[in-house]
Amino acid sequence: MIEPEARRAAAAPREPALVSAGSRWLALGAVLVALLVAGAALWANAHRFPADDSVEAGFARDMVVHHDQAVTMALLIRDRTDDPALKSLATDILLTQQNQIGQMLGWLQVWGLPATGPDLPMAWMGHPVEGQMPGMATPEQMTNLEQLRGEAADVAFLQMMIRHHEGGVPMAEMALEESDTPQVRDLAQAIVSTQQAEIGIMEGMLAQKGAPANPAATQSATPVPG
Repeated sequence: MIEPEARRAAAAPREPALVSAGSRWLALGAVLVALLVAGAALWANAHRFPADDSVEAGFARDMVVHHDQAVTMALLIRDRTDDPALKSLATDILLTQQNQIGQMLGWLQVWGLPATGPDLPMAWMGHPVEGQMPGMATPEQMTNLEQLRGEAADVAFLQMMIRHHEGGVPMAEMALEESDTPQVRDLAQAIVSTQQAEIGIMEGMLAQKGAPANPAATQSATPVPG
């Protein structure tokens, strides 16, 4: 029969092992907690919405305004021209830019931001403007386009839309360079690719009509900064 003292002595060496195992579990728990905290921080950073003064917000707000005028111009000429190719192009511009306006307004809503911001147009690009953005037609030019008919209206639309695209492309290029938000970059790239292609198409249409792409009459439009 083993005496109580002997049993206690036999059990004593196992105590350090229990303490050591407990320490390992505590250390492992601390590591897991640290990993969870780090993962949460990374997730929060990856899912952080753009701020009110961000490139993304500025791009969306300004491009909505820029697109809105293009949609107005395209709708006007689509319903007035007798040129099937121009009617098709105007329809493409109308539908594409209406869809893109919806996307950008949707972003702003998801980001919890208003459709208009406190800054001047193009402040997010580093050169704010008072009034119209580059490439946009003046009110006088828009009134003139509304009053024109036939070939004269076709030519005026093409000249104005080329100028309009030439103002919009640099805005999209800046967003593409500065934003790290995937959906913003995707849309910016689509705008650059589509509008550059459309500029070439419209220049070709004007050449067929014997009209220049940039006549002196359109130089009163808001200039594109160099």
